[in-house]
Amino acid sequence: MTVSPAPAATSPGAAPPATEPAPGSAVDPSPAAAPAVGFAPDEIRLDEPTRSARLKWVVVVDEALEPGRAANAVACVTAATATGVPGLMGPTASDAGGDVHTGLPWTGCTVLGAPRATLAELRAKAAAAPGVHVADMPAIAQQIRVYGEYLAAMAERPVDDHDYLALSIVGPRNRVDRLVGKLRLLP
Repeated sequence: MTVSPAPAATSPGAAPPATEPAPGSAVDPSPAAAPAVGFAPDEIRLDEPTRSARLKWVVVVDEALEPGRAANAVACVTAATATGVPGLMGPTASDAGGDVHTGLPWTGCTVLGAPRATLAELRAKAAAAPGVHVADMPAIAQQIRVYGEYLAAMAERPVDDHDYLALSIVGPRNRVDRLVGKLRLLP
């Protein structure tokens, strides 16, 4: 049997001592604050068309990327969005044979293409819009294979120096439509 040391004593009301994760250790990915964008349980309407959802989800990818790199960028921003926007994913589905299939976004998701130069401007506008969630994939993310090195590289770059491959945007339908209205579906 392993016995863990007792936690250090703190005075009532004091915050516990801060600890840094050891190099190479897992970091708690949960955000410190509640997400600003998402669906309340009573807003999840599986019996209505996706257009009736209060929030709209779009992914915009650099239209000049090779298919494999584009698919990677879309998958990455989609994963970040699915975990960052509560209520986006629908329940699991059972087929006639009893096999269970992972839930999909009940809201739908539109994938659009844009020139890479447009993505930075679009990201800035979306990030500044109230009630909008933005997940982005900077180009350096596909160049670096160690996540800690990615974090370090990001910390050294000003926001204006990023070259984006894809964005995922979720927000009020009219606001998202104004942001991406002139973009076309990815072929």
